[in-house]
Amino acid sequence: MTDAPDRERFEARDETGALAGLVTYQLTGAIIAYTHTEVDPAFEGRGAGSTLARAVMDDARARGRTVVPICPFLADWLGRHPEYADIVARSTRRIR
Repeated sequence: MTDAPDRERFEARDETGALAGLVTYQLTGAIIAYTHTEVDPAFEGRGAGSTLARAVMDDARARGRTVVPICPFLADWLGRHPEYADIVARSTRRIR
């Protein structure tokens, strides 16, 4: 996985250099909002999305960032991976 900050995205490529998937983001200080995850159809069903999710979360942790998961795929993935809860922003707004 490679960070492409000029494109505001992380890219995953296969051994030939073909783009397998990406996660777009918006960075503001130490807060990173992951906005979209996309996996090339040729790589779907092979764990590419989960590999991307883990990689971007590990990167955020290593850089001391707080994650805002706007992307539905990533938000769902995080629901199954509580080991990242400590770096995910939680809303304090209560719904009545």
